[in-house]
Amino acid sequence: MIVVDTNVIAALVLPAESSNLAERLFLHQSEWAAPLLWRSELRNMMATQMRADRLDLDAALSMTERAEEVLAGREFAVDSATVLRLAAESGCTAYDCEFVALAGYLAAPFVTLDRQLLAAFPATAVNLRKIVTGRS
Repeated sequence: MIVVDTNVIAALVLPAESSNLAERLFLHQSEWAAPLLWRSELRNMMATQMRADRLDLDAALSMTERAEEVLAGREFAVDSATVLRLAAESGCTAYDCEFVALAGYLAAPFVTLDRQLLAAFPATAVNLRKIVTGRS
């Protein structure tokens, strides 16, 4: 199992620059986990795409449903104290630290493209590009 951030989840279901990487990761490792927060973050991404006329409601709903299927049974609440401690120590947002906290709880790698998270949590965060292609 791996923990993936919402940008990786979105890249799997929404056309994006990193979609190929997300698809390759999913083929290699399909047991993705995320904190419950991912749902709100993805919904916000979908709403942004709809407002920009890049997606209609039906497409957004279909893509969201696919993402929910991918994460089904592997969505977790995380401990506030852990999240806030990680945020205080790293300077990263509490939102981002939810993913790091979950990775620690599950003893699983956290896959992201977020440079700040990769730098702040080198023992936990793994670069999506590097894990898929072997290059940063």
